[in-house]
Amino acid sequence: MEDQESQEIILKGIGGSPGICIGKAYLVDKEGVDVVKRYVIREESLSAEVGRFKTAVKKAREALRRIIDDMPEEFRQHAQILETHMLLLEDKMLYDRTIDVIEKERVNAEWALKKVVSLVKPMFENMSDDYLKQRAEDITHVSDRIMENLVGADQVNIASIDKRVILVARDLSPAETSQIQLERIKGFVTNCGGRDSHTGIIARTLEIPAVLGVGNATLNIKNDDIIIVDGKAGIVVVNPTEQTLLETEERREQYEIRKALVARKSHLPAQTEDGIRISVMGNIELPEEVVSVLDHGGDGIGLYRTEFQYLSQPDFPGEEVLFENYKDVIDVMGNRPVTIRTLDINGDKAVDYLRDNQERNPALGLRAIRYCLKKPEIFKTQLRAILRAAAFGNVRILVPLISGVEEVDQTIRLLDEAAQCLEQQGVAYKRDVPLGIMIEVPSAVVTADILAEKVDFFSIGTNDLIQYTLAIDRGNRHVAHLHQPLHPAILRMIKRTCDVGREKGIKTYMCGEMAGEPLFAPILLGLGVDELSMNPQAIPLVKNAIRSINTTNMDAFMDEVMGMTTPDAVEALVQDTYGTIVSKIEPAQQEQ
Repeated sequence: MEDQESQEIILKGIGGSPGICIGKAYLVDKEGVDVVKRYVIREESLSAEVGRFKTAVKKAREALRRIIDDMPEEFRQHAQILETHMLLLEDKMLYDRTIDVIEKERVNAEWALKKVVSLVKPMFENMSDDYLKQRAEDITHVSDRIMENLVGADQVNIASIDKRVILVARDLSPAETSQIQLERIKGFVTNCGGRDSHTGIIARTLEIPAVLGVGNATLNIKNDDIIIVDGKAGIVVVNPTEQTLLETEERREQYEIRKALVARKSHLPAQTEDGIRISVMGNIELPEEVVSVLDHGGDGIGLYRTEFQYLSQPDFPGEEVLFENYKDVIDVMGNRPVTIRTLDINGDKAVDYLRDNQERNPALGLRAIRYCLKKPEIFKTQLRAILRAAAFGNVRILVPLISGVEEVDQTIRLLDEAAQCLEQQGVAYKRDVPLGIMIEVPSAVVTADILAEKVDFFSIGTNDLIQYTLAIDRGNRHVAHLHQPLHPAILRMIKRTCDVGREKGIKTYMCGEMAGEPLFAPILLGLGVDELSMNPQAIPLVKNAIRSINTTNMDAFMDEVMGMTTPDAVEALVQDTYGTIVSKIEPAQQEQ
């Protein structure tokens, strides 16, 4: 028995998609693509080498097109991700530069591609914005597809797997993930990737358990090993003991029962026991995700990230393209609110990070509203598109990373100029659109009373607010554990923002990850947050938690919360007071 128990291994990663599954591991081997040697190409053979690279790109494009054409209905909402990969195949960032390296350095196509990727990827990986960091994965997936054709590696064909298994891979591209057949694939585990990767997004859409970023999964797991994947806790158990299997199976069954019960009530309003109604909205980055928000009972779109439309284009998108994207979302949402966040990128150009324009500290550099105000024509193109789309529905504009009132004044001036331009052109638009600002930096909290005079609502972005307040880079594994939403400083920041909002007569919303955690709902209601927005899959859980809360005696609880001096003490208090709310809808996490 001791030998059996000693074989059990627990691997820790990032919870990419909640849920629990138990089954046999199926290793997807793609390691051969990484083995690339450099050799010199003779002058007379350079054109043939360039031709070999172009052929590899052509094959990759054709393969992606076949996958898109054969895509099952449940993946249709993510077709745009693969369309973006097709654009990247011939983007100058990869395509032109690789050809340049082949010709100028007289090297083989494999080596040239590897060199270009090694230069381009860090430009994304070093960015402060989590969403943009994940775009480095798109570069990897696209280049891997080309490389497989160059080196003659076997293409991964997930659609051909004909048994019930859990996929284990170094990484899975969105193209590969979109070939998953739900009746065969129980879940998956990857060495690479993060929660905000497109692969993670697809996993959550399919609602299959996934643990990403494990690092060494393919080394510790063999084909046909029995493994447990806990996508909520971010844990993989290899060769579990009989006792672990029994306990996990019980938790899995409880989770599925609770999930089904919660889902059946997802379209009921989020109203507390004492009659206070809270809007629970969805965060999206692709127009196609709107369906998921509605399916999960969302009351609207609390955060529509618009960066993807810029990164998925070979150049800055025009007004018409942006307008059509925004209108698509608005048409589906009807009268429900759609909160469009203005462009939040950094660097000199969204598609031109290959230039030597990297900032030494991008988190504190030219990004979000700072970038937009420095590039007013790019900004006004987006503002015109938003104002045009606003004529068709219930639109709110949200401006990221505001640190002072001057930025708000300049934004309002540009909005007026955009409206004046549309008026002169005789184009339908709506200027009377609520304008809100993201509360993400301490200076915005401190000057909230000044900012509130200029805007219609606040929206707290807890991800950046925690990063800037506590000086924590979540992407740095050495300090990521210090990223604590319940830190007393963060709670006081939120409280001040809500207090000022009430005093000035404007609403305070929250669209950061903190909003999507059911356990935090009592505190956020107690602090006075008027609306919560989160990833669509979290909506039913948070709505269910809100329906179980009674705010009648909330003041005494909040006095106790605000008197706590550590995050652990706050969490213990919330667990003691409201822990049963979460236990009704989520399985207890496996002890680590």
